[in-house]
Amino acid sequence: MSRLILFNKPYGVVCQFSPGHTGGTHPTLKEFIPIPDVYPAGRLDTDSEGLLILTDDGALQQRISDPRHKWPKTYWVQVEGIPDQAALDQLERGVDLGDCVTRPAQAKLIAEPPGLWPRNPPIRYRKNIPTQWLEITLREGKNRQVRRMTAKVGFPTLRLIRYAIGAYTLENLAPGTWSEAADAAQTQ
Repeated sequence: MSRLILFNKPYGVVCQFSPGHTGGTHPTLKEFIPIPDVYPAGRLDTDSEGLLILTDDGALQQRISDPRHKWPKTYWVQVEGIPDQAALDQLERGVDLGDCVTRPAQAKLIAEPPGLWPRNPPIRYRKNIPTQWLEITLREGKNRQVRRMTAKVGFPTLRLIRYAIGAYTLENLAPGTWSEAADAAQTQ
């Protein structure tokens, strides 16, 4: 039976088990997940936080991370400034990033998520520039896509948290903790 591990990746953690190109300057998954032979299904940048799914099943790993299978990924995004409806519409239609045009997404303004943990280090605040939280749901995962999308529509990302992948969420997972999903067989 396949194992499916849900991990709330803290800011600054590299999504691999060995230090690799970071030269050991950032913590890795090995420091949080003492389970052999599981690997991330997709990735999160070092400066992003939130849900990461790991599995010991290569086919399941591919299915979760491949956009052809259309597992939605929901992000909580704190941006600089207050996006207007035109910016939200642009995010929803797809954004031309120069090297690609993103697929349509879902985007809406939200209040700061309840129970949100403080980030270490904290984001930079500017006294005269407000911030706003968005919820963005994608069905693809290009390199630094959410950050590039929000910047392109004029609202740079300050903090990025992946809240959900498909039906799996961060619910009851503190940063740096993991749990095993009981229903891994149902995802196949």
